[in-house]
Amino acid sequence: MSVGKVFHPGISSNHSDDSPYSWSVPPYHPSSEKYENTKTCKGPDGELHANLICPVDMADIPEGTLPDKQSTKKAIQLLEKMKTSSSPFFLAVGYHKPHIPFRYPKEFQKLYPLENITLAPDPHVPPGLPPVAYNPWMDIRQREDVEALNLSVPYGSIPVDFQRKIRQSYFASVSYMDTQVGHLLSALDDLQLANSTIVAFTSDHGWALGEHGEWAKYSNFDVTTHVPLMFYVPGRTAPLPEAGEKLFPYIDPFDSISELMEPGRQVEDPVELVSLFPTLAGLAGLHVPPRCPSPSFHVELCREGQSLLNHFQFHDLEEDLTLRGNPRESIAYSQYPRPADYPQWNSDKPSLKDIKFMGYSIRTIDYRYTVWVSFNPHEFLANFSDVHAGELYFVDSDPLQDHNMYNETQGGDLPQLLTP
Repeated sequence: MSVGKVFHPGISSNHSDDSPYSWSVPPYHPSSEKYENTKTCKGPDGELHANLICPVDMADIPEGTLPDKQSTKKAIQLLEKMKTSSSPFFLAVGYHKPHIPFRYPKEFQKLYPLENITLAPDPHVPPGLPPVAYNPWMDIRQREDVEALNLSVPYGSIPVDFQRKIRQSYFASVSYMDTQVGHLLSALDDLQLANSTIVAFTSDHGWALGEHGEWAKYSNFDVTTHVPLMFYVPGRTAPLPEAGEKLFPYIDPFDSISELMEPGRQVEDPVELVSLFPTLAGLAGLHVPPRCPSPSFHVELCREGQSLLNHFQFHDLEEDLTLRGNPRESIAYSQYPRPADYPQWNSDKPSLKDIKFMGYSIRTIDYRYTVWVSFNPHEFLANFSDVHAGELYFVDSDPLQDHNMYNETQGGDLPQLLTP
């Protein structure tokens, strides 16, 4: 079952949320979704605009609700239905926020008073950042409130007072989404499903909030590639709840006396989202398909990611022992395309035919290393002998990734650095 924004809409999900291939029932989309990018944001002039920053009064918006609220309601209805069924189920719930526009109930601004909002710790474009690596956040500029700032492209900075407003609304959007997750998890308790349901929480990408003078998600920096990845496994990550005990009591963010929950165990190793599939399959006791060969078009079912079961330290679940001790366990890969060496109007989201360069990035515990190489969009081939730029950040001494050491290591330490 699919609720909300699970697959990206459009051609990437065959204009159908990959239905019926991926789902037993038609995917659900909230009816208010269609208003997300319309003029529903009341501006200082009293008129409605298509703004980036869009706190709303629930009584004033079309249908009197928001997509994520509708998704939570639908997801709980589906859980209620599955409660009466003896069949195992998989439910994917895709929340829109904190995706732009920042359209959320206005009361969540109270959690983040503007006078308490700080700027990004590194709000300027680093001097060693290659132009091809910079994302000019064109989709942000197209919003009416940002467009009114009349910023120069590509490096013009947003006024600091407006930066604080963006950061405030991002934080408020996250807290709004968090309450929806809280209601959904609380329903697991109410329906007595918490002791038999595995929960995974993650996101598709991060979002720059002024770091490196950038906004949005179109880069290989940690701030855009690093996402939350949390698991709850009944009886494993937490003891099974006793009769009448709530494992996921709803915590009201506006209640100052709410008790904080005890945090779970954290894993510092970099992992990848392609590991989600084999990990959930293994946790559910299903057969974990073999690793995909290259090419894999002739294989009906295989996996790219490696199982993360060894991170759970379970002793009675079958683990993928062949991968233990493999240096790839602590490496995460990402990549991002560019149409040109220098930032331009389509740098953030180039069409396939316009991709000229690809930034391939490796993240380990110690460093992030990125090379920008020429790319053939017709053959889907990268030419690693044609390197246009590189980035190397040692995250222990440079956690914000502001000091590019790539040129200083050329011909020196770099080959040893990349040897497993």
